[in-house]
Amino acid sequence: MDYAQLASELLRELRGRRSQTALARRLGYSANVAHTWERGTRFPPASVLFRLGALNGLEQRALARFCNPAPLQLPGATSWQGAHTAALLQALIGDNPLSGLARSIEVDRTTLGRWVRGATEPRVPELLALIDAATHRLVEFVACFTDTDRIEALRELSRDLVAQRRMAYELPWSHAVLRALELDAYRRLPAHEPGFIARAIGIDLAAEQALLAELSAAHLIRKQRGKWVVARVLTVDTRNDPERDRRLKEHWAEVALTRLRHGPRPTEAFHSYNLASVSHEDFSKIRALHAEYFERVRRIIAESRLAERVVLTRQELIPLDELQLLDGSGP
Repeated sequence: MDYAQLASELLRELRGRRSQTALARRLGYSANVAHTWERGTRFPPASVLFRLGALNGLEQRALARFCNPAPLQLPGATSWQGAHTAALLQALIGDNPLSGLARSIEVDRTTLGRWVRGATEPRVPELLALIDAATHRLVEFVACFTDTDRIEALRELSRDLVAQRRMAYELPWSHAVLRALELDAYRRLPAHEPGFIARAIGIDLAAEQALLAELSAAHLIRKQRGKWVVARVLTVDTRNDPERDRRLKEHWAEVALTRLRHGPRPTEAFHSYNLASVSHEDFSKIRALHAEYFERVRRIIAESRLAERVVLTRQELIPLDELQLLDGSGP
C-alpha cells in the first residue's frame, strides 16, 4: 500500500468542490498548503484529517464503531487536537508491543511512543500506515470519511475485503481454510496435499476442494510453487449486517456444539459454564471483562510467532431473562 498516495487522494476527496486556498484558510492556514498535500510533497498532522472530515459530515458513530470494543470518548470532530489522535491510537493499539508496530511502519519505537503519548502527532500517511498495521481494517477506517470506491489507492484492498466478508457470511468454513493455509506444517509441504486442510480443521475432502475453488475464484488465494497461499490477510468486521452476523455466530456456535457432542475424550478443548445470580452492576463488570478478554485473545493471536493449530474461540454472556422479556417465552 502506498500510504502517501492514499493520503493525497483522501485529502483531495475531502476537499470536495472547495478551492485549495479556501480550504487552507478554513483550516487556519495562511498559505495554500492543500496544494502540497494533494501533490504528496508534504502532509498535515493527523488531527487535520479529522477536522477536514468534520467539514464533510464525519460520522462520529461510525468512528466509534470502528474503535469498538475499545473505549473511546470522541470529541466534536471540528475541535480535534493532537491529544485526541493519541487517545485514538491508545484505544486501537491497547497493550500491543510498540516495537513490532514500529518495525512494520518503518519508524523507530521512540517516535511511535511519542505519537501514542501525544507528545507529537503522526502525519496523515503515517496515521494510515499505523491504522493498517494495528487493525488490518484500513478500508473501514477510510469509510468513516468517504465512499472508499472513490479512492483509487484502496480499490483492490476494498475488493478483497468485500470478497472476504461475503465468504464469511456465505461460506463460513472458507475462513477456517484460510487459517489452515497459514499453518507452518502446510507451508513446509513440497506441494499441496489433498486432505491436509480437511484434517487440520475437521471437514471432509469434498468440502476442502469446494472451498479452495471458491477462494481461488474470489482471488483470495493463489497457487505458488505447487501450494495455495493467502493473497491478502484482512480483519473482517461482520457487524455491518446484524442479521447475517447473527447467523454467522449461530454457525460457529453449532460447530462448537457439534465438537462438544462428538469430540474425542479426553480433549484439549475447553468447555465450561457458570450459572449465577448477580446485580446489574456486576453484570456490567462481567460484560466488560468479556470485552477485555476478547481483546487480549486477539493480541495473543496477533503476536503468535508460530502457526501450528487452527482454533475456534468463542465467548458467551447471556442474561436468561432476556428472551422471556422480549417475547414472553420460557421453558
